[in-house]
Amino acid sequence: MNPSARSAVLLVLIGIFSLGSTLAWRHWTTPSRLEAERQLHNLRWLQALPAGSFDNQPLQAPVALGDAHLPHSRLLAGYRATLDGKPSAVLLHSQTQGYAGPITLAIAIDPAGRLIGIHVLEQQESPGLGDQLADPRIHWLDQFTGRTQEGAWAIKRDNGDYDQLAGATVTSRAVIDALQDALRYFDAHRATLLEAHTDE
Repeated sequence: MNPSARSAVLLVLIGIFSLGSTLAWRHWTTPSRLEAERQLHNLRWLQALPAGSFDNQPLQAPVALGDAHLPHSRLLAGYRATLDGKPSAVLLHSQTQGYAGPITLAIAIDPAGRLIGIHVLEQQESPGLGDQLADPRIHWLDQFTGRTQEGAWAIKRDNGDYDQLAGATVTSRAVIDALQDALRYFDAHRATLLEAHTDE
């Protein structure tokens, strides 16, 4: 075999070995990567629930939703959190239309119908304006904690009770409307959403 043929064979063998090693590495690491992604997904979701407010795995306790198309938003899923075997919160996955695209929220409501937590799961709002919604240094969503569906659910410039995000009127209105939608839905379906099942 001449030197150029040997070199070609060697390159082919190196390529096969490299491809085999890559495929084997992906096969061995895929389960741990998928588990890490699942844990990150769960962590993001559960940030809407106050620490110590549940002792189950809420995302493993889905609740059936009826008509989930609400006046200003839609509910994509719902989950029940429990503490000592009793319902402690309902976690609603809500989507509303923002200024630049959909905004998806995890909204936690306690059995009394009070908002106890909100976490932004996804948003596509304008940089520097609507995207403040997800900025951990800006606590705009905190003003809704403890609120029920009662009251003036609008920004102050619309004669409501709430401050708006600076320069992001459309985003502010969309989120406020989605939160009120979620609270109204909870109040209308409270018994079903909180109904505990023995298989949980």
